Amino acid sequence: MSRWLPFPLLSAGLLTMWLLLNQTVAVGHILLGAALALCIAWGTRAVQPSKTRLRRLGAIIRLFFVVLGDIIRSNAAVTWIILRPGQRRGTSSFVDIPLELRNPYGLAVLACIITSTPGTLWAGFDSATGVVTVHILDLIDENAWFDIIKGRYERLLLEIFE
Repeated sequence: MSRWLPFPLLSAGLLTMWLLLNQTVAVGHILLGAALALCIAWGTRAVQPSKTRLRRLGAIIRLFFVVLGDIIRSNAAVTWIILRPGQRRGTSSFVDIPLELRNPYGLAVLACIITSTPGTLWAGFDSATGVVTVHILDLIDENAWFDIIKGRYERLLLEIFE
């Protein structure tokens, strides 16, 4: 079944949308919509991501609370920078951090963590070298960011995904 109809709900939804947009249930439109829905479903099979298995529930829970705490602390720090601009100690800068993590799902989660934490932004990733470029709003110590990204986030993501 999945070989001929890889995504049945997608195909049914596309056929339904085709008929609704054309405002008819004529046989020709049903056949054309079904053919279009099947072709699109077969085409999406080629770009379907590989399956992954999450390994450690405890690491997922720890990562959640670590990220939650970091987001709260970063919100306070960015608020302080905005409300008292003269008190800023660091400068905005880009930091390149080499990663061991290669799992695409783990990298996506890390990108979401870094970008959702106020004051930081995932600026790029070089898959050949495994180096992530992070923009930091108030950079004081570059080595501290190596410890945060590698020690707090990447270590737990390696436990979860690899």
